[in-house]
Amino acid sequence: MKALTLFLFLMVGFQGTFAQTGWFWQNPLPQGNHLRSILFIDDNTGWAVGDLGTTLKTTNGGVHWTNQASGTNADLFDVCFVDLNTGWVVGSSGTILKTTNGGTNWTSQTGGTTSRLSSLCFTDEDTGWVVGDGGVILKTTNGGLNWIKQTSGSVYELLSVYFTDSNIGFVVGTGNTILKTTNGGTQWTGQSPGGSTLCSVYFIDPNTGWITGTD
Repeated sequence: MKALTLFLFLMVGFQGTFAQTGWFWQNPLPQGNHLRSILFIDDNTGWAVGDLGTTLKTTNGGVHWTNQASGTNADLFDVCFVDLNTGWVVGSSGTILKTTNGGTNWTSQTGGTTSRLSSLCFTDEDTGWVVGDGGVILKTTNGGLNWIKQTSGSVYELLSVYFTDSNIGFVVGTGNTILKTTNGGTQWTGQSPGGSTLCSVYFIDPNTGWITGTD
């Protein structure tokens, strides 16, 4: 996953601070760290995370960004929110953080691993998955209070996870890894390989999805 140091947004017909349409650069605070992931819960409210615990938030579509205190120096690789208040970030050394007030405060959760955690996906405020190095897949059914390790059958770096509902999900990573579950992760099965490193996966329904990676 490529590091981001600036933001690009597609704004069509935006009549505000920026009059132009198409893509334009948005610069958050000069925080000096690579930004690894971004998530918007609606047109205005979004978060970006990155190295050394960097967490940024906007409430006006990215015109202005504010720095939030994550309480960690770990590199953060992914962010997921299920509503305006409840969200998680994951990162290096097994870092899992949760907020229930939009990122004003973050609390650490215990996943039982020190592996780098690269991606997470929640289908509601209780049920979510985290993936990372060494084939690690963790699942929670109580908002992260407890995390249970699932058997992925992989030893590779798992880089991205996406669930269309509480049962059907997909994971991709290095070593041509594509995994699918139809029972919430109780069992994972390998799919036809793609490139040598598969970096991201996204589905719009249980049957239609896309994967990106290297040749």
